[in-house]
Amino acid sequence: MERPDFIRHWTELEGEDNKHYPGDTELQGIGAPLAAKLGLTRIGIHHVRLLPGRRTSYPHAESAEEEFAFVLEGTPDVWIDGHLHRLAPGDSVAFPAGTGICHTFLNNTDQEARLMVIGERPKDENRIRYPMNEAYEATREDRWVDWPARPLGPHDGKPARKGS
Repeated sequence: MERPDFIRHWTELEGEDNKHYPGDTELQGIGAPLAAKLGLTRIGIHHVRLLPGRRTSYPHAESAEEEFAFVLEGTPDVWIDGHLHRLAPGDSVAFPAGTGICHTFLNNTDQEARLMVIGERPKDENRIRYPMNEAYEATREDRWVDWPARPLGPHDGKPARKGS
């Protein structure tokens, strides 16, 4: 019997290695949108390969959408409010909606890292704060202007070495 369409290996669903923000050539993680490709409509699930010297996104916080990440492989850093925290396989990180906790994941190692990222599907009421990229934030209709201010540490949110 043939396997149903809702059973797939992440390598079959991975997108191209071309994800970046408008006006920026910095490549980010390579994602496989598992939930969308397998027919789920209420949650988002992504397998993300983070090559050395890359990050998953600009540091950001979301007003109405929760996010969760689980480290499958490698030792990426999570950037939280300007501070780096080294992670290892099996580590989990949760970002409750509305807290203003700004975050991104960086691969400052010479080995690929793999993450499972789970979150809510986009909500119309969600707003996003980009404290390290305010010029980009100003171009977005969904910018979070009344976010709960949190002190930011000294790290700039960028990988330690140029990505490949």
